Amino acid sequence: YLGFGFHDKVPHFSTFGKNYARRFSDGQLFEEIFEHILEIAMSHGLIDTSALYIDSTHIKANANRNKYTKETIKKTATFYAEELREEVNDIRLSEGKKLYPPKESNEEKTSRVSKTDPDAGYYVKSEREKQFAYSMHACVDSHGFVLDQHVTPGNIHDSTQLHVSIDRLLEKGYSIQSVAVDAGYKTPANARYLLNKNITPYMPYTRPRGSKDLLKKSEYVYDEYYDVYLCPGGSELTYRRTDKDGYRLYMSDPMKCKECPLLSQCTKSQGKQKVITRHVWQSYIDTVEEIRHTEKGKTEYKKRSQTVERRFGDAKEQHGLR
Repeated sequence: YLGFGFHDKVPHFSTFGKNYARRFSDGQLFEEIFEHILEIAMSHGLIDTSALYIDSTHIKANANRNKYTKETIKKTATFYAEELREEVNDIRLSEGKKLYPPKESNEEKTSRVSKTDPDAGYYVKSEREKQFAYSMHACVDSHGFVLDQHVTPGNIHDSTQLHVSIDRLLEKGYSIQSVAVDAGYKTPANARYLLNKNITPYMPYTRPRGSKDLLKKSEYVYDEYYDVYLCPGGSELTYRRTDKDGYRLYMSDPMKCKECPLLSQCTKSQGKQKVITRHVWQSYIDTVEEIRHTEKGKTEYKKRSQTVERRFGDAKEQHGLR
């Protein structure tokens, strides 16, 4: 493949590494090769961009997880932050309430930075699995061809990276009809993003969060016409206000709650008041749920394991990318 004979001297492995560091690290050569191969595959009708499958996988960094410094770094704003703030302020303006100012760009957080590989991110999956790692985000078609990929530190959440891949593919003129992703991408912002671009999102069922000792949120019925929640005890939770994160707050009447036989199963609040939140973009998640229950939704989501997850397995088992 490289043109070497059996008796030819093979270059030292560091030759490629040095070339990469000195000649290719700031260029687009590898991206151009990647794009060229894709163009050839597309010209032969091997690729179908209508149905895409996106996921990420962690790649362990070659760094000791116990050798790090704690540093204060700036938080990066989410891609939808300004749109959400404007929508929330429109609601507050209609209610005669004070508007929320733009989020300060100097918000900070403390993060662990590896002494060995400072570009890696500290990733915690469980008490046993803590390590410095990278996340490789990939998008494949129904035949398993990788159409787009990018790498981030391992502590970057999947939900923030969906639009990055889709935007790049749309800029290249790809026609995308549907996207299947796992639960990590299931947020109101991502559902809104895809539906507003006329892309059908296939997302899975997500288990309710919160205490197992309390009633589930699904047991409180939302009445869209009156904009109230109805609790299992027959009382209403009325809308009070919208917070800066885009959640509408619905609260019960504590005078009624303290007499309710379901109180201990409903809330642990000292004020005996139940609060339910509903995102201003919840309607997009409701649409995703309707799609999930269709036959098409069920079959398309299952294809993730045969497409993008299989590619990750190949990369790690056959190509040394673990």
